[in-house]
Amino acid sequence: MAEERQGHAVDEAHSRPNGLDDMTIEALGELSKALETIHRVRGHLYSAHQLVGGADIALGRVVKLFREAGHDETADRVEHELLGRNLLPGRWTFQIVEEFDDGYYAAFQEIERDTREKLAGGRRHIYEAEMKERRRTHGMPGHEATPEE
Repeated sequence: MAEERQGHAVDEAHSRPNGLDDMTIEALGELSKALETIHRVRGHLYSAHQLVGGADIALGRVVKLFREAGHDETADRVEHELLGRNLLPGRWTFQIVEEFDDGYYAAFQEIERDTREKLAGGRRHIYEAEMKERRRTHGMPGHEATPEE
Protein backbone atom coordinates (compact mmCIF):
# COMPACT_ATOMS: atom_id res chain seq x y z
CA MET A 1 0.00 0.00 0.00
CA ALA A 2 1.24 3.49 -0.77
CA GLU A 3 2.62 5.50 2.09
CA GLU A 4 0.02 7.63 3.87
CA ARG A 5 0.90 11.29 3.76
CA GLN A 6 -1.07 14.49 3.87
CA GLY A 7 -0.27 16.19 0.57
CA HIS A 8 -0.29 19.93 0.24
CA ALA A 9 -2.42 21.41 -2.53
CA VAL A 10 -2.63 24.92 -3.91
CA ASP A 11 -6.01 25.61 -2.30
CA GLU A 12 -8.68 24.06 -0.07
CA ALA A 13 -10.95 23.06 -2.97
CA HIS A 14 -8.21 20.75 -4.26
CA SER A 15 -6.84 19.55 -0.94
CA ARG A 16 -6.57 15.89 -0.04
CA PRO A 17 -9.26 14.65 2.36
CA ASN A 18 -7.82 13.34 5.63
CA GLY A 19 -6.66 9.74 5.45
CA LEU A 20 -6.57 9.46 1.65
CA ASP A 21 -3.37 7.64 0.65
CA ASP A 22 -1.01 8.37 -2.23
CA MET A 23 -2.07 5.33 -4.26
CA THR A 24 -5.72 6.37 -4.16
CA ILE A 25 -4.81 9.93 -5.15
CA GLU A 26 -2.75 8.57 -8.04
CA ALA A 27 -5.59 6.26 -9.13
CA LEU A 28 -8.06 9.15 -9.02
CA GLY A 29 -5.64 11.21 -11.10
CA GLU A 30 -5.33 8.43 -13.69
CA LEU A 31 -9.12 8.02 -13.83
CA SER A 32 -9.47 11.76 -14.41
CA LYS A 33 -6.77 11.65 -17.09
CA ALA A 34 -8.58 8.78 -18.83
CA LEU A 35 -11.84 10.77 -18.76
CA GLU A 36 -10.06 13.77 -20.25
CA THR A 37 -8.90 11.50 -23.08
CA ILE A 38 -12.50 10.40 -23.65
CA HIS A 39 -13.54 14.07 -23.79
CA ARG A 40 -11.01 14.45 -26.61
CA VAL A 41 -12.38 11.34 -28.34
CA ARG A 42 -15.86 12.90 -28.17
CA GLY A 43 -14.53 16.04 -29.82
CA HIS A 44 -12.96 13.98 -32.58
CA LEU A 45 -16.22 12.11 -33.12
CA TYR A 46 -18.06 15.43 -33.49
CA SER A 47 -15.37 16.63 -35.91
CA ALA A 48 -15.86 13.46 -37.95
CA HIS A 49 -19.63 14.01 -37.80
CA GLN A 50 -19.26 17.51 -39.23
CA LEU A 51 -16.65 16.53 -41.82
CA VAL A 52 -18.69 13.59 -43.13
CA GLY A 53 -21.81 15.77 -43.22
CA GLY A 54 -19.94 18.44 -45.16
CA ALA A 55 -18.62 15.86 -47.61
CA ASP A 56 -22.13 14.51 -48.16
CA ILE A 57 -23.41 18.03 -48.89
CA ALA A 58 -20.52 18.49 -51.34
CA LEU A 59 -21.58 15.27 -53.09
CA GLY A 60 -24.89 16.94 -53.94
CA ARG A 61 -22.96 19.56 -55.88
CA VAL A 62 -20.75 16.86 -57.43
CA VAL A 63 -23.85 15.07 -58.77
CA LYS A 64 -25.22 18.32 -60.20
CA LEU A 65 -21.91 19.22 -61.87
CA PHE A 66 -21.46 15.77 -63.43
CA ARG A 67 -25.00 15.90 -64.79
CA GLU A 68 -24.44 19.37 -66.26
CA ALA A 69 -21.19 18.14 -67.82
CA GLY A 70 -23.04 15.26 -69.46
CA HIS A 71 -21.70 12.46 -67.25
CA ASP A 72 -25.02 11.00 -66.15
CA GLU A 73 -23.64 7.53 -65.46
CA THR A 74 -21.01 8.93 -63.07
CA ALA A 75 -23.59 11.27 -61.50
CA ASP A 76 -25.94 8.33 -60.99
CA ARG A 77 -23.22 6.23 -59.34
CA VAL A 78 -22.22 9.02 -56.92
CA GLU A 79 -25.89 9.78 -56.19
CA HIS A 80 -26.96 6.17 -55.62
CA GLU A 81 -23.84 4.70 -53.99
CA LEU A 82 -22.44 7.59 -51.93
CA LEU A 83 -24.91 10.43 -51.42
CA GLY A 84 -26.71 9.83 -48.12
CA ARG A 85 -24.90 6.55 -47.48
CA ASN A 86 -24.61 5.22 -43.92
CA LEU A 87 -21.14 5.53 -42.43
CA LEU A 88 -21.70 2.34 -40.43
CA PRO A 89 -24.51 -0.19 -40.99
CA GLY A 90 -27.79 1.65 -40.37
CA ARG A 91 -26.08 4.74 -38.96
CA TRP A 92 -25.29 8.22 -40.06
CA THR A 93 -22.76 10.05 -37.92
CA PHE A 94 -25.43 11.81 -35.82
CA GLN A 95 -26.59 8.36 -34.69
CA ILE A 96 -23.03 7.33 -33.85
CA VAL A 97 -22.36 10.40 -31.70
CA GLU A 98 -25.73 10.05 -29.95
CA GLU A 99 -25.01 6.39 -29.13
CA PHE A 100 -21.54 7.31 -27.87
CA ASP A 101 -22.87 10.22 -25.78
CA ASP A 102 -25.71 8.22 -24.23
CA GLY A 103 -23.70 5.03 -23.68
CA TYR A 104 -19.97 4.90 -23.14
CA TYR A 105 -19.44 8.63 -22.55
CA ALA A 106 -22.28 8.98 -20.04
CA ALA A 107 -21.20 5.83 -18.17
CA PHE A 108 -17.57 7.00 -18.02
CA GLN A 109 -18.54 10.42 -16.66
CA GLU A 110 -20.91 8.91 -14.07
CA ILE A 111 -18.32 6.40 -12.82
CA GLU A 112 -15.59 9.05 -12.57
CA ARG A 113 -17.91 11.46 -10.73
CA ASP A 114 -19.24 8.74 -8.40
CA THR A 115 -15.71 7.56 -7.61
CA ARG A 116 -14.57 11.10 -6.77
CA GLU A 117 -17.64 11.61 -4.56
CA LYS A 118 -17.09 8.37 -2.63
CA LEU A 119 -13.33 8.60 -2.24
CA ALA A 120 -12.45 12.30 -2.30
CA GLY A 121 -15.60 14.20 -1.34
CA GLY A 122 -16.09 15.19 -4.97
CA ARG A 123 -12.80 17.04 -5.17
CA ARG A 124 -11.18 17.16 -8.59
CA HIS A 125 -7.54 17.28 -9.69
CA ILE A 126 -6.04 16.58 -6.24
CA TYR A 127 -3.03 14.87 -7.83
CA GLU A 128 -2.36 17.84 -10.10
CA ALA A 129 -2.92 20.38 -7.30
CA GLU A 130 -0.33 18.63 -5.15
CA MET A 131 2.06 18.43 -8.10
CA LYS A 132 1.65 22.16 -8.73
CA GLU A 133 2.41 22.91 -5.08
CA ARG A 134 5.57 20.75 -5.22
CA ARG A 135 6.81 22.24 -8.50
CA ARG A 136 6.08 25.94 -8.17
CA THR A 137 8.63 28.43 -6.85
CA HIS A 138 6.99 30.22 -3.95
CA GLY A 139 7.18 34.00 -4.18
CA MET A 140 8.20 34.00 -7.83
CA PRO A 141 5.97 35.86 -10.37
CA GLY A 142 4.07 33.41 -12.54
CA HIS A 143 4.18 30.75 -9.80
CA GLU A 144 1.22 31.92 -7.74
CA ALA A 145 -0.90 29.17 -6.14
CA THR A 146 -4.19 30.78 -7.21
CA PRO A 147 -5.31 33.84 -9.23
CA GLU A 148 -6.02 35.65 -5.95
CA GLU A 149 -2.44 35.27 -4.68
